[in-house]
Amino acid sequence: MADVSGLTIAAVERDTGLSKDTLRVWERRYGFPKPLRDPSGERLYAADDVERLRLIKRLLDQGHRPGKVVGTAPAELLRLLEAHTPRTAAALPGSAECAALIDLLKLHRSDELRAMLSQTLLKFGLQRFVAEIVAPLNRHVGEAWLRGEIAVMEEHLYTELIQNTLRAAINAHAARGTRPRVLLTTFPDEEHTLGLLMAEAMLVPEGAHCISLGTQTPLSDIRMAAASGSFDIVALSFSSAYPVRQAVDGLLSLRDRLAGEVGIWAGGAGICGRQRSLPGIRVIAEIDDTLAALRDWHNAHLNS
Repeated sequence: MADVSGLTIAAVERDTGLSKDTLRVWERRYGFPKPLRDPSGERLYAADDVERLRLIKRLLDQGHRPGKVVGTAPAELLRLLEAHTPRTAAALPGSAECAALIDLLKLHRSDELRAMLSQTLLKFGLQRFVAEIVAPLNRHVGEAWLRGEIAVMEEHLYTELIQNTLRAAINAHAARGTRPRVLLTTFPDEEHTLGLLMAEAMLVPEGAHCISLGTQTPLSDIRMAAASGSFDIVALSFSSAYPVRQAVDGLLSLRDRLAGEVGIWAGGAGICGRQRSLPGIRVIAEIDDTLAALRDWHNAHLNS
C-alpha cells in the first residue's frame, strides 16, 4: 500500500477550530473535505484542504452559512474574506510593539508575552494601549490565524492574556467614577468578552462608572438591570461571529423595552456599518469612537 500522509482529524480540529463532527458532516453533505485514509482507516487531511478549511472557518465567524461557502473554490473564499477585512495603514502607532508581541505568541513564550503586554501598557497608558495596541493586534492575530501562522490554541492564549491584562488595569482604577453609569454585557449566544473589556478600559479613565454583567444576558434581564441600577447607558459588544440580523433585531427590541433616556451603545465587528438600521442606538465603529460617544453624552446631559 502506498504511503499516505496528512493531518489527522484531531489535528485538523485543533488547527481550524472546526469540530470532528462538523468535518464528518461536511464530508457527507458537501463532498468536502475529502480525506485520504491511512492503513488503519483513519482520516488524513491534505495541507491544501486544511488551508481551505481555515478560510471557511473565518467566513463562518463572519456570519456566512456553511452551504454557501463549504463548496466554494479557494480563490472565491479569499475574495469574500478580503471584502470583509478592514484595510489598515502600513505604519501605525505601536506597529513595532504589535509585531514583537505576535512573534512571542508564535513561539508560545507566554511569560515574556505577558511581561511585554504589561510594559507596553505602562508605556502607552490604558486608553492608548487599547486603541493603538489591542485593536490592531486583534486584527493581526486574526489574519495570522487565517494564513496558518498561528493555531487556535495560540489565538486562545492571546485572548486570555489580553483579557487578564485589561482586567488588572481596569481594577487599578480604584476610585470609581460617577456618571455616566454604564452597564456592559452581550446578548445570548455572544460569548466574546474582549470587546466589553476594551470599552470599559476606554471609559473608566474618563470617570464613567462601569458595571459588567458578563456575557449572554437575556434581554429581559438587561432591561431589569438597567432600570434597577439607574444606568444611563447600556453598552453591548458583537463579534464578527454574531449573526447581523439577530444583532439588529435584538437591539431594536431592547430599544423598545428601555426607557427613552437610557442610551444604547453597540460596538464590534458584528454590528459595524449598521447605523442606518438602528435608529436611537449609537453604533461604535472603532474603539476610539467610544470617547466621542462619551463626550456627546456629557454635552447632552451635563452641560444643558
